[in-house]
Amino acid sequence: MKYQKLFEPIRIGKVTLPNRYAMAPMGPLGMGDSEGGWNQRGIDYYTRRAAGGIGLVITGVTFSDCTVETQSMPNCPNSTYNPVHFTRTSREMTERVHAYGSKIFLMMSGGFGRVTIPTNLGEFPPVAPSEIPHRWLDKTCRALTIDEIHSIVESFGKGAFNAKRAGFDGVEIHAVHEGYLIDQFAISFFNHRTDEYGGSLENRLRFAREVREEIAKTCGWDFPVSLRFSLKSMVKDWREGALPGEEFEEKGRDIEEGLEAAKLLEQYGYDALDVDAGTYDAWWWNHPPMYMEKAPYKKYAKLVKETVKIPVLMAGRVDDPDTALSCVESGICDIVSLGRPTLADPDIVKKIRTGRVKEIRPCISCQEGCMGRIQHYSMINCAVNPQAARERVTQYNPIVKKKKVLVVGGGPAGCEAARVLAERGHEPVLYEAGSKLGGNLIPGGAPSFKEDDRALAQWYTDELERLGVEVHLNEKADAALVRNSAFDAVILATGSRPKIFSLGDDEKVYAAEQVLLGQKDPGQTVAVVGAGLVGCELALDLAMKGKKVYLLEALDKIMAVNGPLCSANKDMLERLIPYNGIETICGAKVTSYQEGVLKTEVGGEVKEIAADSVVLCVGYRSENSLYEEVKFDIDELYLLGDAREVSNIMYAIWDAFEVANQI
Repeated sequence: MKYQKLFEPIRIGKVTLPNRYAMAPMGPLGMGDSEGGWNQRGIDYYTRRAAGGIGLVITGVTFSDCTVETQSMPNCPNSTYNPVHFTRTSREMTERVHAYGSKIFLMMSGGFGRVTIPTNLGEFPPVAPSEIPHRWLDKTCRALTIDEIHSIVESFGKGAFNAKRAGFDGVEIHAVHEGYLIDQFAISFFNHRTDEYGGSLENRLRFAREVREEIAKTCGWDFPVSLRFSLKSMVKDWREGALPGEEFEEKGRDIEEGLEAAKLLEQYGYDALDVDAGTYDAWWWNHPPMYMEKAPYKKYAKLVKETVKIPVLMAGRVDDPDTALSCVESGICDIVSLGRPTLADPDIVKKIRTGRVKEIRPCISCQEGCMGRIQHYSMINCAVNPQAARERVTQYNPIVKKKKVLVVGGGPAGCEAARVLAERGHEPVLYEAGSKLGGNLIPGGAPSFKEDDRALAQWYTDELERLGVEVHLNEKADAALVRNSAFDAVILATGSRPKIFSLGDDEKVYAAEQVLLGQKDPGQTVAVVGAGLVGCELALDLAMKGKKVYLLEALDKIMAVNGPLCSANKDMLERLIPYNGIETICGAKVTSYQEGVLKTEVGGEVKEIAADSVVLCVGYRSENSLYEEVKFDIDELYLLGDAREVSNIMYAIWDAFEVANQI
């Protein structure tokens, strides 16, 4: 009964939601078909989240207009594309979602404008309210004509009509939010127009007002319309965003103007505001990585909640139900939106309702499977949940004959393999040489901002216990065990070892994991060699603990290889390095470390750095010696994780799922 408040009904307009949880909108890449409708993958994806207990499903963005700004985005609900097909496929989805008691809103966008992802731009020039720089490309956008604005507004009415006909309970407008096209109109930094769509705040919000009025014309005022709303832009300058806690002059929308905008949007007839902060110029605000605090929008949602009478939704790393409960009880927001947490665990709301919080698979905010894959491959998935957005093709395969499977290695790959085998009905037996499960999640989760890595390691520990998996800790498997005829199949997930080389005074040269795990004291002044993801996160962790840190990289920039896939994570980490006083030296070839002095060649000159220690973060080597010893002896033998190929957590988990689901 602890979380009962989160399961009280609430209304958005005339629609009653069964609880206070919404699925936050995330780009539905890979979920549309070539005819402008939903494919089976998309229908299954949203239905699965409804089955998991979400009160309101908000789809990822769809385009009401498909003519002014041609996009390779799915699902165009208006009459310029294929409204019959959109309605037919949407109807199947909404009927299935409603079977679970959930409501569903269609998110509609007026376009990307200056923030169009380059791979989606095609041959058309980017558009914007005015002639302003594009976010990603060295191009100047062209200004929309008034006729084009009117045509986009009209498309919202047609799109909402088709959405209503298709069974959607309402729509959410992707509008005064994150620096998309309609938000660009609303912000004077981007909008330099002198006609009725520029100048005063009311004029800059005219686009959003006309959208609401047009939907009322086609659907009636009682058809609910919510709006995604970024209270504050966090823009320092073109392509320059502010970090949390940083003092800066806001070039975008400040809080004062944001609250005035909230009042006007309520007056225009919007039924709810879905609140966050940021723009594409400060992308980490709208898509908070692990370097952001949990629930970073609390301050902004509360200000909006105190300003308007309509319901306020809030997303942004609110996966902890205690935090969600506090936000609702204290009047910060009315509805908590979960985006990435529903990718990691579609049953998160059901588990909260029934008190099974310990069983919730945590989102680790890596954004490799979601935003990163959207950005680079136009598809949404999840690093820690291989079934996300692939529900039908990755269903657990039924087994015909129960097998006893030896799993060697208790890192993410070994744990995932054992979990999937047990879920399917096999009998896995896991051996781990260390004292706990988690592998590289344990040192990787040591920094304060990597708490969810630690949570994932604990989740695997708890899940294997719940599933009754036989686990042997502090026992190193050898060839004799692997060759034991009692096992029908063998999975080797023996991980990797950090690369180490001699610099002379090796008593003070450490591997990253030795420092992260507290096995070695690096001293007060530390030289970190290698500025990939591990090196950058270690440097940041040490700097946050008050150390003087030098970060040396042989290439010409940090995170040149093996960096985060998602720009929100990468861009924020790149800016956190200098912000925390870390001195970065690129193009540096480390040559020796003697008597507390590290020598490195930079641009043909020798540079000396006084350091209490040197920490090497120069990569990992696969630990596959056991596999090499037995590979000709075992019929059904699999090599997984870093032992097969050094990679990231996502591929360790995905590959393990794939193999374990086929045995």
